[in-house]
Amino acid sequence: MPRHEPLSALSKSNSGYIGRFAPSPSGPLHFGSLVCAFASFLDARSNHGQWLVRIEDIDPPREQTGADQQILESLQAHQLYWDSDVLYQSSKSARYWEILDHLDSRGLSYACNCTRRRLNNLGGHYDGHCRVKTVDRSQPHAIRINTQLACKQLQRDQALSFVDCIQGISGEDFGVSGDFIIHRKDGLFAYQLAVSCDDVDQHITHVVRGSDLLETTAKQILMMLLLGGEVPSYAHIPVVTSDDGAKLSKQNHAPAIDNSTPLTNLYKACFALGLQPSKTIRTVEQLLAWAINAWDIRHCLAQPSIKECELEQL
Repeated sequence: MPRHEPLSALSKSNSGYIGRFAPSPSGPLHFGSLVCAFASFLDARSNHGQWLVRIEDIDPPREQTGADQQILESLQAHQLYWDSDVLYQSSKSARYWEILDHLDSRGLSYACNCTRRRLNNLGGHYDGHCRVKTVDRSQPHAIRINTQLACKQLQRDQALSFVDCIQGISGEDFGVSGDFIIHRKDGLFAYQLAVSCDDVDQHITHVVRGSDLLETTAKQILMMLLLGGEVPSYAHIPVVTSDDGAKLSKQNHAPAIDNSTPLTNLYKACFALGLQPSKTIRTVEQLLAWAINAWDIRHCLAQPSIKECELEQL
């Protein structure tokens, strides 16, 4: 792979496609999450591929009891049926520790005990303060990836770019943003570690998700390369926001999707994804069949967000 050229998006094929939808169980499925699930589902099914569901339950303080089952029930109510067993990240602790130990043995990670106040003063760009000092690991500490050494071992420039199927060229210069956390100070596994590991282990070839995760992608690509995995094709769809521009999310108290109106919900999701089905379609089965046939990821808007009020076309 050339060192300074963007990672090219994988072309569509009729075999070998594995996609996934990976919600966190911090609440029931809301409309924004349904749109993400629907887009991922359509891309997989239109390519005759597999569609997996993964529950990202590695942050207990943010999780709601029973939310995982509510999410799965909502997917089933909308006939978004997945392939294979649902993977729970909470079952992967041994694997995550194995990776942390492997990175440490290669000198690619280090302990960091920087305070929250110090980190806030850095403005999101870590300066490598703990990279060259000894940290007492018997005390609370985070683990950071040494991006400088990682890129050197991979024979890559620290400015890592890739081509997103919707948003175009994106990336991150680790020489500017610095080393990121892969194990948190509170003892929990960091998202960047878990999601990268699972995408490699599940042989994910295509990731379709919200544009709010676009800025995290280069970190995940770096992790996958360190793990010797294949880098999937990425497509980041616009996130759905409320009228005031706030992203629909469980943290912002977005209402749960109404499972009793799946056809209406999926019609609205179609418009969010640039599809315009005929209003003569009367069943979920018919709408799904039509949408799978009509799906082209290039129809999705190359913009970060779309207001929910703009989708009231039904």
